[in-house]
Amino acid sequence: MRQSGSDTVKNPHEYAGFIRARRPLTNVMGQTLTEKILDDHLVEGELTPGEEIGIEIDQVLTQDTTGTLVWLQFEALDLDEVQTELAAQYCDHQTYQFDFKNTDDHRFLRSAAGKFGAHFSRPGNGICHNVHKENFAAPGKTMLGSDSHTPTPGGLGELAIGAGGLDVAVAMGGGAYYIDMPEVVNVRLEGELPAWATAKDVILELLRRLSVKGGVGKVLEYTGPGVESLSVPERTTITNMGTELGATTSIFPTDEQTEDYLSRLGREDEHVELQPDDDAEYADEVVVDLSDLEPLIAQPSMPDNVVPVSEVEGVDVDQVIIGSCTNGAYEDILPAAKMLEGRNTAKTTSMIVAPGSKQASEMLAREGWTAEMMAAGVNFSEATCGACIGNGHVPASDSVSLRTFNRNFEGRSGIQDDSVYLCSPEVATAAAIAGEIVDPRDLAEELGDLEDPGFELGDSYVGASQSDLISPEDAVDDELIKGPNIGDVPLRDPLGADIQGPALLKMPDNITTDHISPANADALMYRSNIPKLSEFTLTRVDETFPERAKEADGGFLVAGENYGQGSSREHAALCPMYLGIEGVLAQSFARIHKANLFNFGIVPLEIDEETYRRIEQGDDVEIVDDVSEAIASGQEAFTIRVNDDWEATAMLDASERERRFLGDGGKLSHTKAKHSEGSGAAPADD
Repeated sequence: MRQSGSDTVKNPHEYAGFIRARRPLTNVMGQTLTEKILDDHLVEGELTPGEEIGIEIDQVLTQDTTGTLVWLQFEALDLDEVQTELAAQYCDHQTYQFDFKNTDDHRFLRSAAGKFGAHFSRPGNGICHNVHKENFAAPGKTMLGSDSHTPTPGGLGELAIGAGGLDVAVAMGGGAYYIDMPEVVNVRLEGELPAWATAKDVILELLRRLSVKGGVGKVLEYTGPGVESLSVPERTTITNMGTELGATTSIFPTDEQTEDYLSRLGREDEHVELQPDDDAEYADEVVVDLSDLEPLIAQPSMPDNVVPVSEVEGVDVDQVIIGSCTNGAYEDILPAAKMLEGRNTAKTTSMIVAPGSKQASEMLAREGWTAEMMAAGVNFSEATCGACIGNGHVPASDSVSLRTFNRNFEGRSGIQDDSVYLCSPEVATAAAIAGEIVDPRDLAEELGDLEDPGFELGDSYVGASQSDLISPEDAVDDELIKGPNIGDVPLRDPLGADIQGPALLKMPDNITTDHISPANADALMYRSNIPKLSEFTLTRVDETFPERAKEADGGFLVAGENYGQGSSREHAALCPMYLGIEGVLAQSFARIHKANLFNFGIVPLEIDEETYRRIEQGDDVEIVDDVSEAIASGQEAFTIRVNDDWEATAMLDASERERRFLGDGGKLSHTKAKHSEGSGAAPADD
């Protein structure tokens, strides 16, 4: 029997028919930590890189911009109770509640958590990853979250993976999560961080070396003597921003640092010692000597555009923000407070602190640091994702903003032609004091009395209020409450034999989900209203796209490398599907987005560089093969004909399960088809 909180729930076999019998452990010697946790949760497949595996999920996490669809899909699957050990619904992206649509969403999410059996974190309580780390993340557990930065608890030894909302809904119903077994890369840390270098510089260094595509298809597993010098909050900064490498997830072993941190949270009984085997074999190794690191900064407008801070000194800075799920913990803000003690921010620079959780805000306030920072000229924001997605604190035009966030994609801050840099809290605070980008080591030398604040854990986190975290046992709702902005999840018809239409939009490399389905205030309020949200689709690339797509009634998207990088939001597949897009031709796809395309019945085909170069926007494209039959038969190579003039080969890399999804019009349509055949609550992952 599985447990949800303290309540016994039905066996998934009896309840939803989702989960298969747990396969026995392989007991293979020489396993990485990743392989150990996967092996312990494996329900199908073998741990061979590139092979599809199914794993059992212990915890699920969702937030307010993806959660509405998660629960609507959970309801559509005819499920009536959470089957994982724990589920948590957070409200963190649109906490400012610009109008009734946002507030209606939050009320619906509270009612869904109450009806189906999930924890509910009220708006303002904090960012999902920070609050989950403080309350629920635990060594050895598996977690699936409908947010791309779900890997954050890897710093606590939890194997946490970001996914589309439909995959989360299925896992929450007791279904296995399917993924191609990633390669496990050993990131060996040596030495210790010198003065003014931070955990943020560790992940920036990896981005500088590997790029935003360097982690695709991989798990980054941290080992080596340098690990023990990093506290859990420092580790979670690294695992959080590992998402920007395109990694499936990142994970640290557990040790005395893990036990100490859990003890400060009052959760020491959840500690488990987890280490890779001494003879574990890795697909690759990256060595980082922590003692060689210096303050780094990511220049606009990509997280891997990294240089030493000393190379960009002297750039005037209009805005500084410390916060986000990457660097919004108490331990991240405290160094800034120490640096500002007895000082003021520059008159030309506004500084905002946006804590990652209310717990962090409360601890800083009780210790007097909030007043100290306010006296220095700092404004405090609610504990929210907010500015990270362009919801508040939008930079001025033609200005520079330094942020301790994880992404600086063009336009993400809320203004299209932004100039956002990513850095550590120490570098950000130094800029706020000086009014320009400055290496904090140089500022310390100039001021004479500025010392490296170091990294300090709170003595105890137990006393912080829990009033905004509602457990399933204390739920206030038992029925769904749907406002007028909350609609149904659209479905696609089964795949036909012919797919043809215009190349509606040709895009370059590294198109993000922010480009496809923007996360700004104007669009976010429609996350549960797909017809309206679809009007924003790809408008950051071409504002005419939604109207042209509707008029075309079918067609293709064409893109370069790494199409769909960034957020896990399934809206980036669902809205194009709603607008009639039937296929995407790209040189390569980001992992989560490709899975979402399968889930919503859009055919993702890979093309080579020459084909990408030749196809022009507006060309007529046709898949020559009988598409339905070819996909069902396992065909990998497809012939595309362009303008009845030339042909090229496009490849479909898909498992048998994903091919079934495409054939039925997507994962949700597939499941409903199974239901209509009279097979009961058929597995959506069958």
